[in-house]
Amino acid sequence: MLTRRKFIAGGAMVAAAAYASGSRSLWGASVKNVQNPNELSRRPAVGERMFSSKAVEEVILRVSSEIRDEKLAAMFGNCFPNTLDTTVHYRLLEGRPDTFVYTGDIHAMWLRDSAAQVWPYLSLIRGDEELRMLIAGVINRHTRCILLDPYANAFNDGPTGGHWQSDLTDMKPELHERKWEIDSLCYPVRLAYHYWKLSGDTSVFDSAWQQAAALILQTFRQQQRLSGPGPYRFQRKTERQLDTLSNNGLGAPVRPVGLIASAFRPSDDATTYPFLIPSNLFAVASLKQLAEISEAVTLQADFARSCLALAAEVQKAINLYAVADHLRYGPIYAYEVDGFGNQLFMDDANVPSLLALPYLGSLDANDKVYQNTRRFVWSADNPYFFRGAAAEGIGGPHIGYDMIWPMSLTVRALTAANDDEIRYCLRTLRDTDARTGFIHEAFHKDDPANFTRPWFAWANTLFGELILKLYNDNKVHLLNSL
Repeated sequence: MLTRRKFIAGGAMVAAAAYASGSRSLWGASVKNVQNPNELSRRPAVGERMFSSKAVEEVILRVSSEIRDEKLAAMFGNCFPNTLDTTVHYRLLEGRPDTFVYTGDIHAMWLRDSAAQVWPYLSLIRGDEELRMLIAGVINRHTRCILLDPYANAFNDGPTGGHWQSDLTDMKPELHERKWEIDSLCYPVRLAYHYWKLSGDTSVFDSAWQQAAALILQTFRQQQRLSGPGPYRFQRKTERQLDTLSNNGLGAPVRPVGLIASAFRPSDDATTYPFLIPSNLFAVASLKQLAEISEAVTLQADFARSCLALAAEVQKAINLYAVADHLRYGPIYAYEVDGFGNQLFMDDANVPSLLALPYLGSLDANDKVYQNTRRFVWSADNPYFFRGAAAEGIGGPHIGYDMIWPMSLTVRALTAANDDEIRYCLRTLRDTDARTGFIHEAFHKDDPANFTRPWFAWANTLFGELILKLYNDNKVHLLNSL
């Protein structure tokens, strides 16, 4: 049975089976895009796509036409629309837009993944009303999910049940999985806030949204654990150590210092020390966004003050407990801490990560501690940094030794100021697709044909976001100098 990240493909042969239907194929079998006969495509046929956006198609044609590298251009054309092509289920529910988004090969909706999957399309909604409504539908679906259970990370499209109903926690048939992760409540805020800023539409901030926002604040407060461990417990019968929690489902102990405990990481792996620093920094940014929405839109001044007060508490605790002197790099952010003085120095490729903090708006990229941390995480001193014959990059314990996550390369490029860094990441991403035309979850540092998940929409769309950002930042020369 599949878990969040356990769909493993044994390289190009499996990818061929996954994409052979319709107009999908391996890189070696050229398929012409009906909109641009000069572009190799692995996209579904037009009539088989889940959703079509005029604005997205125009961007694909415009950007691809300026990329001289045929493979890179084709990969952008495949990856950027992958979420829309293959994972979105848009409809009206009770007269309001509602969008359920698969992660790809796992047919469930993660709050984090779904928000990240549609994020790169936000800049296009002013010129595409149907796309705007689709993203409004994602926000409305997030609201429904949070109201159902603010501690759950992944949801079914209805009360369908599933393999993880036997987990020892407060499961419901609407839940795919119930792993408490701070970022699961941050990503919906980030999406809704920027949707509002770009569209001016406030209809998503209805009474249900306001109830969900109150649950977000309440859950963060509960998981500060100032008055005990709170209501959340989780255990699973499994051979994977990081799929369950110790101490009868409570996880490792913490000293309440103002930080928010996260039982699991964005990889869906259990935390070693529950105060996960990238997610706490993300929460600070999200609480400030909630406060602004509450002040300007829902007119809840008291609630806004409560959000800002919690943000200040968490930031103060980060300053006191999350930064330490590393033997090689000076002051850096720890990945996890427990309030007792224990600190874990590593980074995981999944976002939020330490590397991704400027991308999420949680830190300035020029912050000195961040720059020290950045040098640490992209080095052999990070236990989950791997360097091999094919590439170098960050992985994580979810897949294990020697497996690089392309997401780390994309995030490195998105947060880099150095053109050579960006160029290396682009070249590596292009050359490690195992001739599939897509980005995968992870690949072996010595053999890109040994990869996991041939259909992972977040990684695909994030790669497309990078290409579009470079294009919009007038850095097409980097795309054409690999």
